[in-house]
Amino acid sequence: MCEIFGFSSSEEEELNDYLREFYSHCEEHPHGWGLAILDQDKYSVVKEPIKARNSIMLGNILLNPIVSKNALAHIRFGTIGERDFYNCHPFVKKDNSGRRWTLIHNGTVFDCPDLCKYGTIEEGETDSERILLAIVDLMNSFESFKGESLSSKERFDIVADLISFMALSNKLNLIFYDGEQMYVHTNYKGSLYYLKTENSVFFSTQALDSNDWKEVPLNTVLSFSNGELLFEAKPHSFEYVETEEQLKFIEKFANSLKADDGEYVW
Repeated sequence: MCEIFGFSSSEEEELNDYLREFYSHCEEHPHGWGLAILDQDKYSVVKEPIKARNSIMLGNILLNPIVSKNALAHIRFGTIGERDFYNCHPFVKKDNSGRRWTLIHNGTVFDCPDLCKYGTIEEGETDSERILLAIVDLMNSFESFKGESLSSKERFDIVADLISFMALSNKLNLIFYDGEQMYVHTNYKGSLYYLKTENSVFFSTQALDSNDWKEVPLNTVLSFSNGELLFEAKPHSFEYVETEEQLKFIEKFANSLKADDGEYVW
């Protein structure tokens, strides 16, 4: 599966050491990489459909200080969608109010017919992008009904309900950001951890150093702002348990994607 990384802080912090360690896991996740700096004054998303340590672009990025208050990173192990730029994370979509949503996903949606309609309008082919489109679609619908912008709590409640609905039979390890709050969710044991420091909180599929990383609460949608917990939803009951049939599907698809990018460049 993919690996995901998220960061939220009240102060800017240099992320290079964490990101180098994160991207070094790319041998098992060779189908692409992505990095999003989410601060309003320097928002950027870069990604490529190649192994992270084979990327000259990423190597050059990591040579300079990466300083931010909010960031997302992703390394892809493809389970749905070919190996190309449009299937790499993060995915970005603005809602009708101009709010920009940025999402990364570790997992696979095996059964959620309500997402199928987005297959004809997404830029790529992934279930992850469809999740983002569904979120933005719901925000637009609720804002249209309300006739004004949604509050941060209203947005959180909509997201929490949607994720709880989608979690049945699907692996939904998600981190995404709406410009104000960072949403975090996992329903698969041992696959998402967090590290809380004085001003910041880090999230990663694996612990990235020897500090006291803890498991993110299972089946619980959380949101963070400025490095602090903002909202916490009531836990749902749809823990993902991988079946042998699903595992065979994932392995068969992943083996069909070419992943030989040559030698490491950093």
